[in-house]
Amino acid sequence: MIATIVIAVLTCVGLVVCVLVKPEVGIKKFNLPIYPIVALAGAVAAVAFTPLTLTDCIDGILGAGAVNPLKILTLFISVTAISIFLDEGGFFEFLAAKVLKKAGKSKLKLFILLYITVSVLTVFTSNDVIILTFTPIILYFCKSANIKPAPYLVAEFAAANTWSMALIIGNPTNVYIATAAGVDFLSYLTVMILPTLCAGVVSFFVLFLLFRKQLKEPVLVSDDSTDKPMKDKPLCILGLVVLIICTIGLAVSGYIGLEMWLECAICAGVLIISALLLSLVRHKKPVVVGHALGRIPYQLIPFVISMFIIVLSLDKMNITDIIASAFTYNELIEYGAGSYLASNLVNNIPMSVLFSSVITAGNAGLSAVYATVIGSNLGALLSPVGALAGIMFSALTRKAGVKFSNITFIMYGGCVSVFSLAASLGCLALVL
Repeated sequence: MIATIVIAVLTCVGLVVCVLVKPEVGIKKFNLPIYPIVALAGAVAAVAFTPLTLTDCIDGILGAGAVNPLKILTLFISVTAISIFLDEGGFFEFLAAKVLKKAGKSKLKLFILLYITVSVLTVFTSNDVIILTFTPIILYFCKSANIKPAPYLVAEFAAANTWSMALIIGNPTNVYIATAAGVDFLSYLTVMILPTLCAGVVSFFVLFLLFRKQLKEPVLVSDDSTDKPMKDKPLCILGLVVLIICTIGLAVSGYIGLEMWLECAICAGVLIISALLLSLVRHKKPVVVGHALGRIPYQLIPFVISMFIIVLSLDKMNITDIIASAFTYNELIEYGAGSYLASNLVNNIPMSVLFSSVITAGNAGLSAVYATVIGSNLGALLSPVGALAGIMFSALTRKAGVKFSNITFIMYGGCVSVFSLAASLGCLALVL
């Protein structure tokens, strides 16, 4: 048991250190993320030095039950691929430019429109993709207008990691926790829409109170700085059609007996094949398809599977049972606050893998499942360690030479997330 605990703790500490100190290393033209390597090393150590066997790992990974990391990864990566495809076609950049132009000279109007746009897009796509797309655009716009980017960066990040709770596809943690608990698309939506709405409204007003003084001054920017035509309109239309079909398919998957991961994989496959055929007909190189496939977060595959193996080792030694026994007072509060804090100790994806197992070990109810979903999303706001979105966000600001320290991140994110967490958990208690 001691070896299992030591390996799990060292792996988690290594992940936190990587995120805060050195999240990636540059190798020629490529940036190699370190955190999947740390997780993989932990998984190898778990197999080598604990009672967990290779057979246990294979059985767990390929298991026929709901907690199948391969199916969960397929679902998330398929939806992410569709979102990235739209991004490569210029859809998100086009929308962002329209929002900036619509705001005119008003910082407050820009702030409101940006929050609404990011919120809506995050619901139907992926918070990670939205952050990757909108952050550079915000940084460029603020630099050209000579305004401080903090209000808009914080609003974007808060909106993306709050409204990502609405649908099961908004965040990989939603997918993992809900799927592990056997919750389908519509059941999830029915419960989570009100807590998400409540958290979203609260987060907006907290953000407004934090930045109200900075939002009074006018924006000084030329009209042509926000002129961004759509790169490839036909491909964007194709991507939007597939995304709509995919979302509708997820809603009815429980009624037609088609598993969500398979439905998403089919949609992503149809999109890629259709785009290739369209490129052939138009006598164009499939650049968008190639770039989209290259940007898929493949590092999530070894990362999630490795953390799943570490949790399997904890399961085998009944350590998850011990953790579950500590949650005996109030499932909703304990799992909600616990997942929120734990996300910032180990990142929200490993936390989701662990808490899913703890929920099963403790025979916890649906209140624990949905509270953990809320904590996994809002936990991303507390520090850069909380989610992969935070890691990417910090990397983008550093690359742009913008001063946005970890302390600044915690200060603003903590204010927003604490109030949003309380509001969403309170609303969840009423819903359930």
